[in-house]
Amino acid sequence: MRILAHFSTLSEAVRDHIHDGDTVSLEGFTHLIPYEAGHEIIRQGKRDLTLIRLTPDLIFDQLIGMGCARKVIFSWGGNPGVGSLHRMREAIEKGQPKPLEILEHSHAGLVNAYVAGAAGLPFGVLRGYRGTDLIEHNSQVAVIECPFTGEKLSAVRAVNPDVTVIHAQQADRDGNVMLWGIVGIQKEAVMAATRAIVTVEEVVDRFEPRPNSLILSRLLFKAVIVTPGGSHPSYAQGYSVRDNPYYVAWDGISRDRATFLSWMEQNVMSPAGK
Repeated sequence: MRILAHFSTLSEAVRDHIHDGDTVSLEGFTHLIPYEAGHEIIRQGKRDLTLIRLTPDLIFDQLIGMGCARKVIFSWGGNPGVGSLHRMREAIEKGQPKPLEILEHSHAGLVNAYVAGAAGLPFGVLRGYRGTDLIEHNSQVAVIECPFTGEKLSAVRAVNPDVTVIHAQQADRDGNVMLWGIVGIQKEAVMAATRAIVTVEEVVDRFEPRPNSLILSRLLFKAVIVTPGGSHPSYAQGYSVRDNPYYVAWDGISRDRATFLSWMEQNVMSPAGK
């Protein structure tokens, strides 16, 4: 049985629950991306991580560029609306700062892998992948035959992270968590994981009903951390807006490794940048 969640600091949560060699999911679909938690992983120098995310964007570029990642499991990678992830690209093409293994899915495929992991099943089933060459390049996908209709379908192996990290708007004083707005695969990613931690904008006495909201039980989390602005430069609906200039600027910052390292030192690694 999982231990009840407890309120913690981000430093303590990352130290206690994310270890070198872990498979770590950081989910949030354009919204509620757990950037500050990712930065703490970088500050603590975690290594040899397998990172999972539907849409790796700037936080994965930073984790990869700082040498934290050994492998990335994903379904699309880029700087949204801008271009490539230059640190991820250099790691794949040139092995800098270290070689990076990749495993690419379709969006629907990786979603089904999370769903299967959350349900305790060995694989998910979908009609996707057929007609693409992803099956040829992904050992976690196979063609199966439906035992009832004979239809050829795609099976995708379940994803079960060691740790899932998400950001949300609110926690109550018991440690239950509420998020709303654009909700991605956070629920399934949390339920599929062995351990989960969440950063939140604030703690409230009780949740108010909201459209398209999701409440996750405290039983799912090892740690709850109050981290206002923890999704910046992405946004938290009702609390912040997307920092579009940050995404545009990142293209120039990340193209050159020396410029990237200088920026990371000033904005992430140093006490003033925290």
